Amino acid sequence: MIVVQSFLKAIGQIGDPRFRKVLLLGVGLTFALLVVSYAGFLWLINTLVGDQVTLPILGEVTWLNDLLSVSSFLLMMVLSVFLMVPVASAITSMFLDEVAQAVEDKHYPSLPAVPRIPFGDALMDTLSFLGVLIVANLLALILYAIFTPFAPFIFWAMNGFLLGREYFTLAAMRRLGREGARKLRAKHVATIWMAGTLMAIPLSVPLVNLLIPILGAATFTHIYHGLSGTRP
Repeated sequence: MIVVQSFLKAIGQIGDPRFRKVLLLGVGLTFALLVVSYAGFLWLINTLVGDQVTLPILGEVTWLNDLLSVSSFLLMMVLSVFLMVPVASAITSMFLDEVAQAVEDKHYPSLPAVPRIPFGDALMDTLSFLGVLIVANLLALILYAIFTPFAPFIFWAMNGFLLGREYFTLAAMRRLGREGARKLRAKHVATIWMAGTLMAIPLSVPLVNLLIPILGAATFTHIYHGLSGTRP
């Protein structure tokens, strides 16, 4: 099956130096973004609340700032559990063109060179993908609460669809353009969704989930060439 074969080829190339470079960039920028976001939120609390505040009945209190700071830290830790992977996936996607190129250099060396995706376009795609992932995963919390026994399946199906759509488009539009990628994706929805779900299942495993953007880009590069008839 093309999905399994493509995934195994991607696993076999996981030690590629260009793969490691993209992984370190994605994780490093994600961690930096979370730290900066928390620092900004903490600054906003300190600015709005100040050192002391007057409350009804209690009068002047000086501990509210500390309480909000601690609470915001705990909230950030909880949110990071749900948002770390989507954010890391989205940020790493800015650099996945390099992963796709590494796959083609090794497995499809006879293909003509393609121009690099401009950084501005990659950034806009990343922001769009990040927004969709975060909103979808936050809304899914409602479904998890209503259909608790099926929460893992909802998580895998939803993220599998989103990851498959994003990574296949990334791989295909390098050769076909955005519209060509959309048309080819529409012809193979089931295969792409299945491969995306294969990527989504390890998202529940800490640390392993940080490898998914790299493996996803590599796997879907192979899937694209398989569906378009390119011979390795």
